Amino acid sequence: MRRLLSCFLLTLLVACASDDRNDPSSRAQAPSRGPAGPVAARLVAEAEREWQAWGRIAVEGWPVALNRTPDATPELFERLMTYWAATPEGPEVISAHRDFRDIIAAPMTSTASLDPVSGLPFEVLPANVAISSYNHPAWSAAFISHVMAAAGLPRSDFDPSASHAFYVDRLIAQAMADPAGAAFIPHNPPEHPLRPGDLVCADRSYSPLWDWPSRLMETGRFRPMHCDIVVRAGGGSIDMIGGNVLDVVLRRRIPTDAQGRVLLPPPERPPFFVVFENRR
Repeated sequence: MRRLLSCFLLTLLVACASDDRNDPSSRAQAPSRGPAGPVAARLVAEAEREWQAWGRIAVEGWPVALNRTPDATPELFERLMTYWAATPEGPEVISAHRDFRDIIAAPMTSTASLDPVSGLPFEVLPANVAISSYNHPAWSAAFISHVMAAAGLPRSDFDPSASHAFYVDRLIAQAMADPAGAAFIPHNPPEHPLRPGDLVCADRSYSPLWDWPSRLMETGRFRPMHCDIVVRAGGGSIDMIGGNVLDVVLRRRIPTDAQGRVLLPPPERPPFFVVFENRR
């Protein structure tokens, strides 16, 4: 009985320590942390470059909408196609999106005024077509795949995919097969103080996972997820950048505890179930 009571008290202490992470008083200034290495630093730079190209939209916490979704300008459209080109599924998606764009533009082109010099129609852009028109399929994993490749990570370190779930599976498998040499190591969110270049992943399923070992029971099965790249850490918060967040490449600031570990999202938001430590 005494041993059972001791185990119960130990469990209670661990639970209380975990709960303290969401206590605002525990967010005393977490130390600023830099990238683990040069590849992580390049990953941060590439993510920030893409964020700047989308208009440097930054928010606090978990907003549900932006005031306005950007138009599908030629520049943003081609940028989105570049993300898809980094994935094995990309060619088919790119072809479908270009066909859709041409269908939208065709009626306007047929009624366009002619250039008096060349005799050709003026360049016509589809008016009032938001970039969200190209959100199916979702492109958040394509964004991560593109930024990883742009930062110089080889496929042996990060195997691109149009699905977060499938590249997450491969990152976990690599870490389990070669813990000393893997580029990314999975941690449960309460266990790892984040630094720039790390990945933070949430499960958007109806019955979400709460830790990464639970994923081992269903490896290879699709599950809706979302991952962001940490680009700043310290001072009681992290900044992270992800694609297809409220239809754009978005920078979000969310709170951490005093050690720099990410706090739980609000109950109505998808929970974080894994963070990947970038060791490159």
